[in-house]
Amino acid sequence: MKKFDVIIVGGGMIGLSLVVELSKKMNLSVAIIDPNDCNPTINDSFHTRVSAITPSTQDFLSSINVWDKIQRKKGFSATKVWDQNSHGHLNFYAKDEGIKYLGYIVENDLIQSVLFNAIDQSKVSMINAKLVGLTKTDIGYTVNLENGESHSCKLLVGADGSRSKVRDLTEIQVTEHDYHQKAIIANIVSEKPLMNTTWQRFLSDSILAILPLSDHQASIVWSCKETLANELETKDKTIFSKMLSEASEYQFGVLELESSKKSFPLVSRTAKEYVRANLALIGDAAHNIHPLAGQGANLGFSDVIELSKQLVENNDKLLGDFHVLRKYARARRLDNEMMSKTMTGLDWIYKENNEPIRWLRGYGMNLIDETPILKSFFQRQALGKVSKK
Repeated sequence: MKKFDVIIVGGGMIGLSLVVELSKKMNLSVAIIDPNDCNPTINDSFHTRVSAITPSTQDFLSSINVWDKIQRKKGFSATKVWDQNSHGHLNFYAKDEGIKYLGYIVENDLIQSVLFNAIDQSKVSMINAKLVGLTKTDIGYTVNLENGESHSCKLLVGADGSRSKVRDLTEIQVTEHDYHQKAIIANIVSEKPLMNTTWQRFLSDSILAILPLSDHQASIVWSCKETLANELETKDKTIFSKMLSEASEYQFGVLELESSKKSFPLVSRTAKEYVRANLALIGDAAHNIHPLAGQGANLGFSDVIELSKQLVENNDKLLGDFHVLRKYARARRLDNEMMSKTMTGLDWIYKENNEPIRWLRGYGMNLIDETPILKSFFQRQALGKVSKK
């Protein structure tokens, strides 16, 4: 049995960023446990899983010296939202906040790859195995793996996604909200340029987000009622492309499917406990939300920033001290739950199509759009704490 200071279960973007951050700021022995290869293969073509990286997340990735190593990233200087069932629209611009970009659309695999390559392999143990059991000890946890190995740690971090094995094995309860929707993701080519803008259209039975990867290529996230999603999944390339073009009102001319389609059910989950003694959950293991605003990855990176901050500032305490970990949980829970409830509320508002709700929705959108103080407030909430560039 090997003894580590910290064991992180989950070698995705969030888990790897915590490793890099801790290695930079603290002298700890760290292990990452993941059954999959944590260093994805990068292809010439765009991957379909992307994130809208905010300036605050960009600042964090820059601080750990990985941002400039991401070779493909598309800055967007505007976000435009329009509604099928009212005359409502919202337009956000980076120049209004004195910054160049509102954010960047980046493939998740690219972020994960640069984080993996930033790890000092001489200081961090990569363990390619499946977690099967956990035992609480007086000083931390013993981790049991499918390959028969066992390892111990003073701090166990669950960064293993929305179906977290760490969360399950420690019997931390979750609250769930099933939206009865699916998100269909794919990459598309547009006839007209996307103009460095992310686009979102609210329809009666779905929400279509178009996230630019280049001037004429984009990733789409089409959040649909299950009946529509099931129908779209069966359509061939030609019919799907036509339905997609119609859903966007031909705003970009004809949209053509470029990749295979993938889908996943939309269910938000929140862990009732982010922490216990010697244990912390981060990222989707602690909370995952509706993809409406593309904030999931940014919330996870914010967890990493806060957890590492508390560990560094309280390094005179025992690693895994519950009171230290509780400071992390208190700092992050409000932001995460506010974002989750906001997404649930917005989803409800845009699904309701009776006349009074439609009128109110359109009026509210236009009011925000035409009121600089209101618009700036909402925009800066989405941007996070930003240093102007």
